[in-house]
Amino acid sequence: MAIEISEYRGVSECDAADEAGIRFGVGGVMPMYPPRQRDRREAFTELLAVLTRSLDHRQDISLMRGAFEETLRRVIPVRSVRLRESGSRWVSRIDASGPESVVLEVPGADPEARGLLEATFDPGCRLGEWDFQMLGVAAHLGALVLEIERSRVLLARAGLLGTSRPSRDGAAPLIGSTDVMLTLRAAIERVAANDFTVLLEGESGVGKELVARQIHELSRRCAGPFVAINCAALVESLLEAELFGIEDRTATGVRGRRGKFEAAEGGTLFLDEVSDLSLSAQAKLLRAIQDLAVERVGGNGSRRVDIRIVAATNRSLSGLVEQRLFREDLFYRLSGVDIRVPALRERRPDIIELAHYFLERHRTSRPLRLSAGASDALIAHDWPGNVRELERLMERAVTLAVSDVIELDDLPLTVRGDYASTLAPSLRRNDSLRAWASRYARLVLDRCAGNKREACRALDISYHTLQSYLRFPVQGPASVEDRAAGDGWQGDADPEDAEEVESAV
Repeated sequence: MAIEISEYRGVSECDAADEAGIRFGVGGVMPMYPPRQRDRREAFTELLAVLTRSLDHRQDISLMRGAFEETLRRVIPVRSVRLRESGSRWVSRIDASGPESVVLEVPGADPEARGLLEATFDPGCRLGEWDFQMLGVAAHLGALVLEIERSRVLLARAGLLGTSRPSRDGAAPLIGSTDVMLTLRAAIERVAANDFTVLLEGESGVGKELVARQIHELSRRCAGPFVAINCAALVESLLEAELFGIEDRTATGVRGRRGKFEAAEGGTLFLDEVSDLSLSAQAKLLRAIQDLAVERVGGNGSRRVDIRIVAATNRSLSGLVEQRLFREDLFYRLSGVDIRVPALRERRPDIIELAHYFLERHRTSRPLRLSAGASDALIAHDWPGNVRELERLMERAVTLAVSDVIELDDLPLTVRGDYASTLAPSLRRNDSLRAWASRYARLVLDRCAGNKREACRALDISYHTLQSYLRFPVQGPASVEDRAAGDGWQGDADPEDAEEVESAV
């Protein structure tokens, strides 16, 4: 049974109301006692306080409606409360065998923009005079909530709503002055000017979520929410409820809630690692992205959502399409406006700048700096974990450093590698430049399997210069020197070719 109340009247004008309460249904026998005046004041104060806190510009404005509904549900003994617009919002499902409901019209300046406040309760529940008074007051408060939401969304779309939210720093700002970073920043600015779906490609740890946040912050949706989803962590059985939401009482003990698509209303939805979705999950996602409309689990009505979608992947989607691991129609729905985020090894000059940023960000007391040897080792490392690996390494250095200078020995062995085994001994012995050059020439010759022709080409020196480096006495193992002993060429060359190689290099 549903009771429609187009205009709320005072309870004293309602013939069915009395001091003991109004009983709906046929089986209610539980007594209802009027609450005390103090309880009424405290409940009303709590409701106003929740709405006031939701006005904070640093929070997602879409949370206001949820806070309003949850607080009102606690104040009045009902099963659920829903505040919705009367036009294109959710279609209410009335089930004669299900819970009973009372629906109040929420006033509005525009007759077409009015809303509805629906409260559902179990059969036999008694609603008293005070409960109806609170529902009437809540209907007027609901009008303010809906109007605030509409105004915020309109101002955000027009780019007129300033935000005092602090920047949410995912890993680090887009630090770097290399050409690839300048190109990336320019692409972000161009993409942020429209609402097209964006596909970000790049290895794990390069900062794809950071790029997505930058697109959001520079767009006209900056005042709206930024909702991130890790598609690899979604459970298959809960995917629809997580993305699209679920209706109240769909299953025993289940409470209705919004999905990620609804939570991103007026903002940006970031789908991280979209390539890890199963084929069945891809089919469900395709329909929502194509129509920009979602239907809650257990619901019978769909709702359009005003969101921008940014997807990210660490694998080539085109390759997965060829392997039949990714739906072709979803690939073409996501791709088109593609941005590739470069790996850290592709912008080595930015490594030290990033390292200094992380040192300053994570330091607790004293300022720290990198020694020349440690800086060179960081630049030489390949960084398979990209920016995320560099940040963790700087956290380790801040924690374990015993002085204000981070030395080469303070770095883990995986980062020091051959750099430490070759450079560190020379630094400890204060070797001359010629001694270091000799050691380096032996190292290159060893990597060339003793082939002097290849070593000369790698070092960009003549054969005679290489010979002089090999004859220079250095401390340490002589394995390379022993293999390079003699003036003859190793491998496939003859001694007579020395002058020819020298002139060639």
